[in-house]
Amino acid sequence: MKRFQKNIKLYIGFAALALAASCKPSIDLDTKGGNPENVDFSKYIAVGNSLTSGYANSGLSLKGQEQSFPNMLAQEMKKVGGGEFLQPYFPAENYNGSGFLYLKALVNGQPELGTVTDHLAIRGQTPDKKPLYIKYTGPINNLGVPGMRLDLAFAPRMGELNPYFERLLPDNETATKTYVDFATTKDHTFFSFSLGNNDVLGYATNGAVTTDATNTLISEQTFAGLYTSFITKLTSKEQKGVVATIPDVTAVPYFTTVTRQALLAGVNAALKAQGKDPVSDIYIKTKADLPRAATDKDMFILPFSSAGLLGRQDLKDPATGVVNPFPYGLHPRNPVGDNFVLDEAEAKMVQDRIVALNAIIKQVADSKKLAVADIYSFLNKVKSGYQINGIAISNKYITGNIFSLDGVHLTPMGYAIMANVFVDAINAKYSTKLGKVNVSQYGGVALP
Repeated sequence: MKRFQKNIKLYIGFAALALAASCKPSIDLDTKGGNPENVDFSKYIAVGNSLTSGYANSGLSLKGQEQSFPNMLAQEMKKVGGGEFLQPYFPAENYNGSGFLYLKALVNGQPELGTVTDHLAIRGQTPDKKPLYIKYTGPINNLGVPGMRLDLAFAPRMGELNPYFERLLPDNETATKTYVDFATTKDHTFFSFSLGNNDVLGYATNGAVTTDATNTLISEQTFAGLYTSFITKLTSKEQKGVVATIPDVTAVPYFTTVTRQALLAGVNAALKAQGKDPVSDIYIKTKADLPRAATDKDMFILPFSSAGLLGRQDLKDPATGVVNPFPYGLHPRNPVGDNFVLDEAEAKMVQDRIVALNAIIKQVADSKKLAVADIYSFLNKVKSGYQINGIAISNKYITGNIFSLDGVHLTPMGYAIMANVFVDAINAKYSTKLGKVNVSQYGGVALP
């Protein structure tokens, strides 16, 4: 969920998910009948974070950019009079962009992951070892910036802190340009807006432990003020648009894959091979600093499984620097760290905050007469599982076809489904006739 890796994690933003059912694609070339409310798609811009950019498998690549949901949406808009949609593509020879995870093998059903390290678009690094990506400062319509939060969108110096934003800015604007000013000065005619999920997701993925501005939990009051301000700027010329609600981030594979029962099964298999007695509990640290036995309602984050910490007896206590002799996570005197677990109470807090923020989103959208792509409601369908053209769709890790290997961002198929959520919302609000993206043309996790 090494300094270089830590900094990337801080600023690539996890994101939450947006999914929707798809049907067979329809094409309507009647631009007069297609926009009865005179919706102008001639200059569509996409405002958002990693999901908007096409981020997947813990990285951003040229292929991911090409398969971003705004690009798919823009292609449908062209069929009813929409204009060109420009994206900040990585150069062809640097097609792997930031680098990303890939599935090397499945060993006894368990994934073995590797990291792509060739054909990267890294031009150098900052003094504190953060990457600097190859610049793209031409005209663009896809303004998605991995790691962008709603609150950080108003903060200066984000170009110095977020390498994905830095690559989109001229050198003389890196230390001064805010994302909100960057996004609201494009002379657009229509927009999609998907910000706010990182303002709860960062907090959740860090086990509800706040260490810096990227993993705080935004308050309702702050969210309402900033969201209203951003949307007001985007609609200053009465432009139409579509906004996305925030999904229940606790329903993504990052939180649902590594279960208490699976962890116990694994550790007991190892203990049996060593001739030792099995254990029945995993102990976790809580906000009250009192360890307790985990329950099935506590959520272990996806990286905990691969961290190889459970049961170890050679780890130093972070408070004292002394090796703790008790097996990690298997004894109350050496519990699993708070940052590895979103416990039941913390998950409830995150879920309640998302409900409150979504009420604000809908209220602002209604006041500005904007369409709402209700991602939150749709994710309930994904959790239950369903099929599209005979293809199984669910929130299962790897096999669910929606989520990429990082357990948060989407596969190409997932982004195609997400595009159709927006299509449905736009058509319902403005009586337009945008066609559906053909989901069957896009794949899930690439198997070895």
